[in-house]
Amino acid sequence: MDEMRRIQVLSPRLANQIAAGEVVERPASVIKELVENAIDAGSRRIEIELEAGGAKLIRVRDDGSGIAGDDLPLALARHATSKIGTLDDLEGVASLGFRGEALAAVSSVSRLELFSNTEDEPSAGWRVVAEGREMASRISPAPHPRGTTVTVRDLFFNTPARRKFLRTEKTELNHIEEGFRRLALSRFDISWVLRHNQKVVHQLRAGEERVAREQRLAKLLGQSFLSNALHIDMSATGLRLWGWVGLPTHTRAQADQQYFFVNGRVIRDKLVAHAVRQAYRDVLFHGRHPVFVLYLELDPLVVDVNVHPTKHEVRFRDARLVHDFLFSSLHKALAEVRPNNARDSEGERDISTQEASSQTSSQPSWQQQPMALREGSSSDSGSSAFGYGRRDSGGERPAADRVHEFMAGYRALHPDHESALLNPQEAHDQRVSTPDQEAPVMTSGGVPLPDQVPGEAPPLGYAIAQLHGVYILSQTTRGMVIVDMHAAHERITYERMKQQVHQGRLDAQPLLVPVSLAVSEAEVERAERERDAFAQLGVELDVAGPETLLVRQLPALLARADVEPLIRDMLADLERYGQSDRVTAHINEILSTMACHGSVRANRKLTIMEMNALLRDMERTERSGQCNHGRPTWIELSMNDLDKLFLRGQ
Repeated sequence: MDEMRRIQVLSPRLANQIAAGEVVERPASVIKELVENAIDAGSRRIEIELEAGGAKLIRVRDDGSGIAGDDLPLALARHATSKIGTLDDLEGVASLGFRGEALAAVSSVSRLELFSNTEDEPSAGWRVVAEGREMASRISPAPHPRGTTVTVRDLFFNTPARRKFLRTEKTELNHIEEGFRRLALSRFDISWVLRHNQKVVHQLRAGEERVAREQRLAKLLGQSFLSNALHIDMSATGLRLWGWVGLPTHTRAQADQQYFFVNGRVIRDKLVAHAVRQAYRDVLFHGRHPVFVLYLELDPLVVDVNVHPTKHEVRFRDARLVHDFLFSSLHKALAEVRPNNARDSEGERDISTQEASSQTSSQPSWQQQPMALREGSSSDSGSSAFGYGRRDSGGERPAADRVHEFMAGYRALHPDHESALLNPQEAHDQRVSTPDQEAPVMTSGGVPLPDQVPGEAPPLGYAIAQLHGVYILSQTTRGMVIVDMHAAHERITYERMKQQVHQGRLDAQPLLVPVSLAVSEAEVERAERERDAFAQLGVELDVAGPETLLVRQLPALLARADVEPLIRDMLADLERYGQSDRVTAHINEILSTMACHGSVRANRKLTIMEMNALLRDMERTERSGQCNHGRPTWIELSMNDLDKLFLRGQ
């Protein structure tokens, strides 16, 4: 039997090396800690110099406030910091660093040298050196401009096991560049320089104007990100969300272009990730990941950053409020992306709280009324050109009945307004009649296009032909648009069905035999606490015992759903994210399937009038750029694109 060891105080070196295991994983971790100190010092220019992927040399130079000579011995001491002094400071911390462990941890596994000066006189300044021994630092006068320079050499020289975990120079540089992107995106008001082996990798100018910020985005993430991003700025209940979100058609195979900042601090948070996934769920192709650079601003008192040594995680005081705000803001922004607010000539998309909530009173002529499907057919503002159905003035119909009517043929609720598109007997020789024009634009079949009023042409233009019974070709003022007619019609049908089913209270159906669930006491308490949230979704739960729940009612559309996993997942969501949309998600899946089967099929010949009706409905429908499965519904080729294909003007 081993002799019991006595309790002893760890040596300063060993204690700091243990801390280094938490905050110093690789060279990129060192740079993050040093740069965050530079940002907290009020720097406006930060230079990073590397050799051998940071394993041989890391040097961070800033022009911040510097460190006083008398404080230099404490700068390398553990749990010594100038950023907090009381518990109140910790609860509302606004600085990036506050633990007072970074420099001590780094100096315990490297040869560290620090120069600093708090005065404008370059001849002043001090130097402190530590080489991973018993943490005894040496201080001496040294001239240095105002600010601080920290040099870290031979990382992990005294911990061979840790050094073996370092990867190749290229791999470590890739990690450093990713960390640099996060830091540079966190502060647009700071100039940044990154050098590796005496070569400039990145050089970024400071600038807080929209143009300057987007120039930095393009340099760090590529022009394709900016060309396919939507700028948003939303505010509500003391929260502000601004930044750039990628269009659903611009996705990546990995989640490698997702940057989220809370009060300037880059974080990775499950609540945030869940809110973003929910917002993109209806428009994202399976297995793909959205791209975004988003900034959440809120009172520091309502967010706890003291959760993890690396400070990558935070805890919100009102997680449900934050989750709902993120989801609703992104959901609204993505819903606003449709052909009639496509990119203008300067290539900008912008949605703010005011823009998203306002409705223009003056609409161009092509947007005022849906196109009639045949001469003499009536139409009103609540009807669809495809006969999905318009609202009955006699009141709302039950949700289940409305859905069955869609499945019964997708005819309008009024029998005198049938859908020509969904009627295979409809004649294919209908034509659009236009007033006499001096030089009418003609389709390939000799059919004149509708009047094209200068400045009022619809975003998707006017149909000129159908290709192989699958695609619609349309001429626009910019060039041409190609539309996948089934995918587009599927989205339009789906959105109409969602509006009708989810407006107001969902139809609920009592279960003939209540379903009993064995749960924990905590889940019973959660079900009791969230009774109203369940009721709004058409779910009725009763407590039948300290660890038993009874499911007595479900939405009518989920009568055949597997009840137990659904309720368990909802309880888990409520615990983790403060809300659950499992019921809505299941209903939407059913509606999506129904919309797919009820939409116009491929190889269906359409008239010019029917094709134009589809284009107009796309322009009025939210998320019409993607079908229910996330595939694009239309693409545009500008005249410049076409000229390049045929080498015109070259």
